[in-house]
Amino acid sequence: MNSPQGSTLTTNMAGLVDGSTAREEVSHIDCLPVYVKELIAGGGAGAFAKTTVAPLERIKILLQTRTDGFRSLGVYQSLRKVLKHEGVLGFYKGNGASVVRIIPYAALHFMTYERYRGWILDNFSFMGSGPIIDLLAGSASGGTAVICTYPLDLARTKLAYQVTDTRTNFRSGIRSLYPQPAYNGIRDVLTSVHREGGLRGLYRGVGPTLAGVLPYAGLKFYIYEVLKLHVPEEHQKSIAMHLSCGAVAGLFGQTFTYPLDVVRRQMQVESLQCSRIQGGTRYRNTLDGLTTIARNQGWRQLFAGLSINYIKMVPSVAVGFASYDMMKVWLHIPPRQKSQTVSS
Repeated sequence: MNSPQGSTLTTNMAGLVDGSTAREEVSHIDCLPVYVKELIAGGGAGAFAKTTVAPLERIKILLQTRTDGFRSLGVYQSLRKVLKHEGVLGFYKGNGASVVRIIPYAALHFMTYERYRGWILDNFSFMGSGPIIDLLAGSASGGTAVICTYPLDLARTKLAYQVTDTRTNFRSGIRSLYPQPAYNGIRDVLTSVHREGGLRGLYRGVGPTLAGVLPYAGLKFYIYEVLKLHVPEEHQKSIAMHLSCGAVAGLFGQTFTYPLDVVRRQMQVESLQCSRIQGGTRYRNTLDGLTTIARNQGWRQLFAGLSINYIKMVPSVAVGFASYDMMKVWLHIPPRQKSQTVSS
């Protein structure tokens, strides 16, 4: 009950609550600027959350992009098919690119959110200090993170879209009818896309991404902070509280912006699909993508994979927020002033 580890954690938590520093824990971490600590906390939280839901993310992409063999399957059947054809590692195809992307993305997202939030509070005091500030800061930080890391998201999608068959037919020596992968890794994707389409190719689909992430990121932070305002003081530091508020925030935010995510995924894999999208046309912009998908593939396609996204979003956003808040404690990041958190 009185283990050294437990007493250390209690001391650190108490120190952060009253604003003091646990001097016995002073290390190189304490010498880092606050924004660097926020980068570390955000990157670590993002990587942990993304890896947790990697299998569900892979299936969601296969359903969104209407990959051959997965168009009429449900979530459970898709999971079984990936396991049968590619083994357990198939669930994590593209996760390397996803983690490489999410570390700088989440780091920038959380760090710039804190910076934008402080800047708005300092320069626009007439707006008050309620959750509306979190909506604006969350939107701005989401856009910043997307622009800085989008090519890695493009690479992740292209790698996850490819389906190969690791089984070998020993009688005939013939492998599956699935085509050979077009790309062999993150670097191969980035160099090939840049060679074919230049910088514009690397940012193919960034329009619907920004259109979706700006309201989603803002709503996510807004709802999270609003929910925390209604949590009793004695439960403010509970991990279950952070997980629950984060899950609800993710679910609401994602529901409103999901069709834009479908357009983004299809735009990202157009070069691999060729004529598989009915009509074989390229989407000129976000609105064209939305209307074309609804007309040619049916409006239900705009919500393809939404059920699995709900399943994925609960642990992903919840783990992300909870991990970030816990890492802030571990890194000795000072808590916000109450006047910045509570609506006036």
